[in-house]
Amino acid sequence: MKVALTYDDIQLIPAYSEINSRRNIKLHTQVTRRYGLLQPLIASPMDTVCDSEMAIEMMKLGGLGIIHRFMTIEEQVAEVAKVKAARTMEMYENWGVMYDDWHADLKQIPIAAAVGANGDYYERAKALVEVGADIILIDVAHGHHKNVAEAIGRIKSLNDFVDVIAGNIATALAAEDLTAWGADGLRVGIGGGSLCTTRVKTGFGIPNVTCVETICDMAEVPVMADGGIRSSGDIAKALALGASTVMIGSLIAGTEEAPGSIIEKPNGLYKRYRGAASLETKMVHRQEVRNVEGESTVIPYKGGVKYIVEGLLDGVRSALSYAGSNSLKYYAPMYIQVTNAGQSEAKPHLL
Repeated sequence: MKVALTYDDIQLIPAYSEINSRRNIKLHTQVTRRYGLLQPLIASPMDTVCDSEMAIEMMKLGGLGIIHRFMTIEEQVAEVAKVKAARTMEMYENWGVMYDDWHADLKQIPIAAAVGANGDYYERAKALVEVGADIILIDVAHGHHKNVAEAIGRIKSLNDFVDVIAGNIATALAAEDLTAWGADGLRVGIGGGSLCTTRVKTGFGIPNVTCVETICDMAEVPVMADGGIRSSGDIAKALALGASTVMIGSLIAGTEEAPGSIIEKPNGLYKRYRGAASLETKMVHRQEVRNVEGESTVIPYKGGVKYIVEGLLDGVRSALSYAGSNSLKYYAPMYIQVTNAGQSEAKPHLL
């Protein structure tokens, strides 16, 4: 039986380096076939992580926020319109650096929003594209599905410039099929989210290192690693495996820009954070209370997302310096599997 690995099971191997300054390391990457980013972090389309405020801030930071779908079509259209209106000449000049030295067919700052794969998804996608969405993410738990095949085709028929990211998937066959169906990017990972209970409730899922590596080895479109990311080191590992971008949720939940009010408690400030398939999410958005595969909680208030993202990117640049890579284009370090003792040694163990 094959052994499957997750992020704590591996460590990256240092390589010879001539990097003089981590500040000069470039993190430009592709998020879909045609759209590029200045850095690889993507805000998850969860209702306690990303609406227009988070998407705008992620755009300023060179990444991407995918506006969640747990609202009416009109409300989501308004959120996309806010992001489009926030583009400035200064922002275009900053992003222009990428277009000078990195392949991106469409030289513009992408805006992304999520839809489902049934119900009003087509009308929703059509309205989102008309107001300015460049990327539509099909946000479903099991992306290797007939409904997703149909959704990809219908959404891509809207115009020649919309790219579709599809998932979530966990196998090479799923990646092959979704690409054949027309997906421009793949969202990879099932059951690894910080509040996800899919693996517990269903028994299905593949640990994320094996899952991401297997798909990246054969993928013809950019791969987004989703789930199990708890630190900049995990981001560095996902990128080393071949992912072009990494989706983050819990790391930036609880920030000022994340949707939701600050909750005052005797021991500090908090914000709510809930899984997309949690009972709370289904009840708040008046969905049918079935197939609950997530939890909800409160997490400490973290302040501005800028400081969280900049800290994570500092860690990723440091990782590239250990690999001797001055950009993600050339970042492909080897890794080794570590024992439980090695996992303990890798963390501060005096405290």
